[in-house]
Amino acid sequence: MTVLESPLSACLTLLALWLAIGFCGVLRPNSFRLIARVLFPLGASCGALLAAVAAIGIVSPAETVTLLVGLPDLPFHARLDALSGVFLFLLGAASTGISVFAAGYFRKGQGTAPGLLCLQYHLFLAAMGFVLLADDAYGFMVAWETMALSSYFLVTAQHGLPEIRRAGFLYLLIAHLGAISILLSFGVMQGGSWQFTFDAMRAAHLAPGWAAAAFGLALVGFGAKAGLVPLHVWLPEAHPAAPSPVSALMSGIMLKTAVYGVLRVTFDLLGDPLWWWGLIPVAVGLGTALFGVVFAAAQTDMKRLLAYSSVENIGILFTGIGLAIVFQGVGMRPLAALALTAVLYHALNHAFMKSLLFLGTGAVLHATGERNLGRLGGLIHRMPWVAWLTLVGALAIAGLPPLNGFVSEWLLLQSFLFAQEVPHPFVNMLLPLGASVVALAAALAGYVMVKFYGVIFLGQPREPSLANAHDAGQLEKLGLSWLAAGCVLLGLLPVQVVRGLGHVTGQLTGHAVPAVRGWSWLLAPLPDREVSYAPLVLLLVIIGVVAITYFAVRGTYRRAVRRAPAWDCGFVRLDARMQDTAEGFGQPIRHIFQSFFHMDRELPSPFDSAPQYRVTIGDRIWIALYEPLGAVVQRVADAVAWLQQGRISTYLLYSFITLVLLLAVVL
Repeated sequence: MTVLESPLSACLTLLALWLAIGFCGVLRPNSFRLIARVLFPLGASCGALLAAVAAIGIVSPAETVTLLVGLPDLPFHARLDALSGVFLFLLGAASTGISVFAAGYFRKGQGTAPGLLCLQYHLFLAAMGFVLLADDAYGFMVAWETMALSSYFLVTAQHGLPEIRRAGFLYLLIAHLGAISILLSFGVMQGGSWQFTFDAMRAAHLAPGWAAAAFGLALVGFGAKAGLVPLHVWLPEAHPAAPSPVSALMSGIMLKTAVYGVLRVTFDLLGDPLWWWGLIPVAVGLGTALFGVVFAAAQTDMKRLLAYSSVENIGILFTGIGLAIVFQGVGMRPLAALALTAVLYHALNHAFMKSLLFLGTGAVLHATGERNLGRLGGLIHRMPWVAWLTLVGALAIAGLPPLNGFVSEWLLLQSFLFAQEVPHPFVNMLLPLGASVVALAAALAGYVMVKFYGVIFLGQPREPSLANAHDAGQLEKLGLSWLAAGCVLLGLLPVQVVRGLGHVTGQLTGHAVPAVRGWSWLLAPLPDREVSYAPLVLLLVIIGVVAITYFAVRGTYRRAVRRAPAWDCGFVRLDARMQDTAEGFGQPIRHIFQSFFHMDRELPSPFDSAPQYRVTIGDRIWIALYEPLGAVVQRVADAVAWLQQGRISTYLLYSFITLVLLLAVVL
């Protein structure tokens, strides 16, 4: 059977190849050349093939298979349909660029042995792939936990550092709490039967109360993995701790498995959702988006800044999911399809944009050894390839046309603007106000990217050691270029992308966005509305304006260029200290949104010979919720510590007492 006849078999084969590549690394764990120059490029090739096969799966009929693995009476089931095809395409396409970059990025002597790192990396990829293909609760949870454990070991690659071990523990703790909630959701959706397959859950037809409980549990469980507030606390700790390619995988791809899970449960397994369910993810998503972008604006660590930016984008995705649920619940299927298209498009966009930015920071980190924005600057002269490619990601995630970030945010805003048609007066009054929050978050995201890119790459170097910085290697440049090309193509070809996503919206909502009006390059998501977008025309206009300006200036000033020092306001000592700092960029945000932050200020004394002013920004949610909860857990653990006597006879007595109690309950 050929690949075209069975895309599902091809996908499963490619996931098995990822596993085989990982185990090949273990066979020669110290052969750095084999791992970095052979196995990682092979993994990238598997990713590219997976993206191609998944694209075929999007437009093909759904396909299922029962696998020969699992328990004797509980085998794994796999299914490839349009929804899983889109997220498999995301996994394959984004991981291709990340794996190529990783082949040139990883170095010897960095924490985990190269062979073991290769196994963990490709096991992580394969586990994410099977999460997207699983068609039963058992297989899904096995793949979900494998994904969590493999990513935990990748996060703690530099396990010799206490702060990295702490970040890994926090990530694993939140991940397992979320997994428990997902497992309970699957238990509710079984409807009292012993069938664990997703087909049985689709046929369960739960009562409204039980269906709402299953949705709530799924939202909590997948929200913990995605980083929804207040379950976000692991994300700004784990992403900075992990190696940059791993951060790109986690932020660009892994977070989308949670989006996939919510869509699968809500629109597929539970059937038609109730409209009021959507108000919860809308409210939580808007709060998460605003929270994430405000904290990103105040960061001075470049990887932590990008981590909080991921929180913001996850909030935007869940806001779109909530809108789609509301529209679907009230029978407005075209608008539900529009909101869902915005969600899927933004998931694809974020995979490329955020992966590109994390890899760019990884190249900067390798070249300079610095993550602190206050010690960077002027790197566009030393690292031109990284600077220009990272600029593509920064402009895209800031939502500037004609790049990809603008298209999905524009579609989401269109969904919000038609929310006044919802047949519930209070709801149709409040929902359009969400458009203002999305617009505010988008504007602040642009502000954050100006800070991120300007402080790192523009101006003068803030440290003398930056003179030794070097540009990325050839494989790193190739990986960055792949992701930058994805940002450009997704921005210039929205009609083609929306057509492909129409297969998913047709599966989940019963309606596909038409996408075209008149010409194949004009995006018109709702043909009966006077709204459209033509990115190719906009690009031609931009090129034309730049060309006209260039030739006009060149024709006006034909004389030789005369260079002179910049105007210095009468002060001749222009150096890096005259530049605005990362703290300076964030100061207005700290003042305007100071209620978001917990700030500790260290004020200098008038008598200090070297006075310093320091502000430490903390998370109020961590201080108000997690620290008291941790103290309670610690007290409970101390109270029951006497049970651990260290004697086998005592433990046997515990087992005997437990057995007697169970028999008493049964009888």
